[in-house]
Amino acid sequence: MSNDRHVPVMLQRCLDMLAPALQRPGAVVVDCTLGLGGHSEALLERFPEARLVALDRDKEALRLSGERLAPYGDRATLVHAVYDELPEVLDRLGIPKVDGVLFDLGVSSMQLDEADRGFAYAQDAPLDMRMDQTTGISAAEVLNTYAPGELVRILRAYGEEKQAKRIVSAIVREREKEPFTNSARLVELIRDALPQAAKRTGGNPAKRTFQALRIEVNRELDSVEKAIPAAVKALAVGGRVVVLSYQSLEDRIVKGVFAAGAATTAPPGLPVVPEKYQPRLKLLTRGAELPTEEEVAENRRAAPARLRGVERIREDVL
Repeated sequence: MSNDRHVPVMLQRCLDMLAPALQRPGAVVVDCTLGLGGHSEALLERFPEARLVALDRDKEALRLSGERLAPYGDRATLVHAVYDELPEVLDRLGIPKVDGVLFDLGVSSMQLDEADRGFAYAQDAPLDMRMDQTTGISAAEVLNTYAPGELVRILRAYGEEKQAKRIVSAIVREREKEPFTNSARLVELIRDALPQAAKRTGGNPAKRTFQALRIEVNRELDSVEKAIPAAVKALAVGGRVVVLSYQSLEDRIVKGVFAAGAATTAPPGLPVVPEKYQPRLKLLTRGAELPTEEEVAENRRAAPARLRGVERIREDVL
């Protein structure tokens, strides 16, 4: 088990960005992606007046984090939920507005490290990839049952895989002989299907296909598309949302929501912009911030991270 699973990505920067909103007594902060609880523990430690609500769809992550956060007692409320269920969770807990929200998108280190979950292409494992193993279809079912055109669409849209057609025709040929169950066979098939030139760039050739399957199995982009606007909506004025994403598809969604909230909606040419058209959000980052070289050297999982943050500066005007 590698040690870098315990290092939360861009931790200091996330805390600093949330700090102005979380120093008020009674502040509520939501960690939408609890994982192993590294960010959550740091939030409770740094902001002793704050109350934490933490969400995860993975029951094993909740169990482990529960042990880690036990010393903080009732300051921490852990909930089994996908992050796009944020409005329902807050409603259930009777919390009308929050002061801070943190998203650390992508797969938690724990899931990548647990061999039997089938997320990693570097080791042979059952092709499962469900973040919540109590529900939904596995990656093997996607590979064995989806129509070829649908598989091509997924690899292109979610994996940005240029060789999607080649890979899918190999998958379809192979699954007729024997259904897919394990990751090693898929990795080998992808290696054999790709032209030489495609194998020389961008790390493991299976990486994009595995990313695409994981996003499909967990409906990740649908969740992000719902969750980011919901988090913005839940913010009190002066509250902040900070998001770490690890792939361009997620980052694009975050960027779009933040940019829309930070823009005026006034028709062009008005000499004075009425309150109802004023921006609701203020951007806290110029573009996306990247991890430092030192951090990437210490924690290789930080390499693709992109950080964006916003502050709510006005209520929504109905």
